[in-house]
Amino acid sequence: MKKKETIYQYEVIFDPNGAGYTVTVPKLPGLVTEGDSLRHAREMAKDAIRCYIEGLLKERSLSARKSGIQREKVRVTV
Repeated sequence: MKKKETIYQYEVIFDPNGAGYTVTVPKLPGLVTEGDSLRHAREMAKDAIRCYIEGLLKERSLSARKSGIQREKVRVTV
């Protein structure tokens, strides 16, 4: 069974640095990357955001397993 994908959208700041662009994402503290062109900086931003989110999801999953907490979505019809 294929895992459902989620689309995330974030505002990204591309700051010219003389050798390309430094990239930050205000909603993701500590995420900084760069690229030697705007196109490259966009690719790097997408990759960095993907890695950041995967890390958060993995951390959440590990902490839930350790605590015994289980999360599920249930449907209720009224």
